[in-house]
Amino acid sequence: MKILDVFIVGGGPIGLACGIECEKSGLDYLIVEKGVLTNSLYNYPLNMTFFSTSEKLEMGGIPFMSIAHKPTRTEALEYYRRVAKTWKLKVRLYEEVKTLVKKDGIFEINTSKGTYQTRNIIISTGFYDLPNLMNVPGEDLPKVTHYYKEPWPYIGQKIIVVGGANSAVDVALETWRKGAEVIMVLKDEGVDPKVKYWVKPDIENRIKEGSIKAFTNSLVKEIRENEVVINTPEGEVTVENDFVLAMTGYVPNFALLNQLGVELSLDEKRQPCYDQTNQESNIPGVYLAGVVCGGLNTREFFIENSIVHAEQIVGHIVGKGKT
Repeated sequence: MKILDVFIVGGGPIGLACGIECEKSGLDYLIVEKGVLTNSLYNYPLNMTFFSTSEKLEMGGIPFMSIAHKPTRTEALEYYRRVAKTWKLKVRLYEEVKTLVKKDGIFEINTSKGTYQTRNIIISTGFYDLPNLMNVPGEDLPKVTHYYKEPWPYIGQKIIVVGGANSAVDVALETWRKGAEVIMVLKDEGVDPKVKYWVKPDIENRIKEGSIKAFTNSLVKEIRENEVVINTPEGEVTVENDFVLAMTGYVPNFALLNQLGVELSLDEKRQPCYDQTNQESNIPGVYLAGVVCGGLNTREFFIENSIVHAEQIVGHIVGKGKT
């Protein structure tokens, strides 16, 4: 079996950036993605607009042109498709990594479609695939979702939006404007102070005027077929409900890290152990790229500040080959 120089887990923007650096350095590599190309971006809401400007998301010397200053989901999907095509990146889609083990200095990877061997692994799995569960009774009901695409299914429906960060605020405003009866369940005193500055006054005014009802310092206790029980400072409240949109965030794929023996911090961040100068973990040959580096702190790393990981990692791999 041919032994690759680099096996990249995850075909998102950072995985593609790592592939570009491998191409530049002449390394034998493969990118494996369990879903579509840039699967996380594909799962974003249809009308989502990025925080970052187009130029900050560019890679591989390919300009990112967008109609507005900040690109949309569709524009990003098209851009990264062009990146993969232009660089002729070696990407295999709809192939999920199942197991990773290290034997005699070589990694063996078993996927849903085959077996591979490699000298180095780059984990760039992002975090959007695994929702941060509330772990309450009824969370597995069909009316509960941790993903949001568009507001049309919720016209005239009684919905609960759980969470107070950007995604939750966008969902609450969009669905309310299309005729949903919206209740927000916020674990803190209000929405997240870091909510987009051009959106924050809008949601706060809707809550203040009563158009969107908000239970603050509250948590969902139980989800039932036609109602939801909420723990509030004043006691339990039961409200009628058709749909629950749990915008509670997402978590990294710790299972892959655990298989490889990557150590995690013992604090609430559960941050993987790695060298910030070259992104190599405590396991030689295992590198971390992108948001996975933050552990449960998923707000520290973004596309624009993680693209540099690709150059750092491949530079270190090439340097090892010369010693």
